[in-house]
Amino acid sequence: MGCSEHSSLKRCLHDAVRRVLAGGPVYLFFLCAFGVLLTAGIASGIHAVYIAGSRHAYGATREVPLAMLIATYTFFVIASTGLCLVSSLGHIFGVKRFIPIARRAVFLSVITIVSGFLVIGLELENPFRLAIYLFASPNFSSNIWWMGVLYSFEVVLLIVEFIFLLLHNHRISSVAGLLGVLFGVAAISNLGGVFAMLNGREFWYGPYLPIFFIASAFMTGCAAVVFFTVIAFRIRREPIDPPMASSLEAVGKLALLMLAVVMFFTLWRMVALTVGGPGTRLVFDALLAGPFAFNFWTFEVFFGMIVPFALLLKSRGRRIGVLFLAAALMIFSTFFVRLDMVVAGEIVPLYWELGVREFSRLHTYAPTWHEILVVLGGIGLCGAAFLLGETVFSGFREAAGAEAAQSGKVDDEP
Repeated sequence: MGCSEHSSLKRCLHDAVRRVLAGGPVYLFFLCAFGVLLTAGIASGIHAVYIAGSRHAYGATREVPLAMLIATYTFFVIASTGLCLVSSLGHIFGVKRFIPIARRAVFLSVITIVSGFLVIGLELENPFRLAIYLFASPNFSSNIWWMGVLYSFEVVLLIVEFIFLLLHNHRISSVAGLLGVLFGVAAISNLGGVFAMLNGREFWYGPYLPIFFIASAFMTGCAAVVFFTVIAFRIRREPIDPPMASSLEAVGKLALLMLAVVMFFTLWRMVALTVGGPGTRLVFDALLAGPFAFNFWTFEVFFGMIVPFALLLKSRGRRIGVLFLAAALMIFSTFFVRLDMVVAGEIVPLYWELGVREFSRLHTYAPTWHEILVVLGGIGLCGAAFLLGETVFSGFREAAGAEAAQSGKVDDEP
């Protein structure tokens, strides 16, 4: 970490500032750019909630109450759980080739879930009330309540895991990491249940989403590890060392496997929509040839599945540049997967299949600039925290040796 256990806080802060300022002009430019995005996002959210009013500033309506900010929240927290799962393979379950990426993956898991909290906090009109009544007035029958509790415990456990990884205390970090994995899987399954238990929304209803979220989280976590690790070495202007290259190769192969699983789930989900009720068939038409067709075919299918699968299959994880491109495409396209999943589930008016025609056509949704800026604010927080973490913690370069030394018995292959 660069600061010994006996160093003073002042010395640590001085070293951290020195490392940040020594990052170079390009590094400082992107750090400032992400800082500007974060500031703009927070300012936009505060203006929307406390000045203009969220009902006027945000594009969410009574008919489409869950919109871009909810989709962005799911994007961040599912990615966080995926990063937690990938990190656990190395320093918890002892898979040797995943050890070099453990610290960075845990750190990324922390900053992505915090970014998700920022976005959902700016979406809620009174997030402080949620924080208070989450524990003051528990509702054990509510999926939303369980989501708040599970994610609260997960983020605390992730922070504890990361701190003890920095202190080279493998025993405590492994216990916290294992508990974090359990809470993360429970949280992401519950998040899927928030949508899947709404029997009035045919597109969401059923056992599909909780399982799909777990598979998609693993895939996104692998992509994020590759993407941010390659950028980290570019920041330090260093070549990727052989142990890290071997680790990225293993992560790339796991990403290929999980992408194939996601493709399988997506295919059968679309097949299932053709035999559902009137509402599901309307969503099917909207995705394939309606208002969501461009997002679905361009971002979800072509750039999110076909191109990354071909790149990963061709490179087999050995060509870092190709692996990086595939990871970037998967992360980018996953955002549209989350957005389409959330919004498409609400475009069919309620009671449509009962013949109630309160609305003569499908609902529509368009994000406002307030929502777009809040999303960019979440990205700004994630990007700025990543850049700061890479310099303050010296690129996590001590992770591999220390973890390998303390993890004891390890396996060579995943």
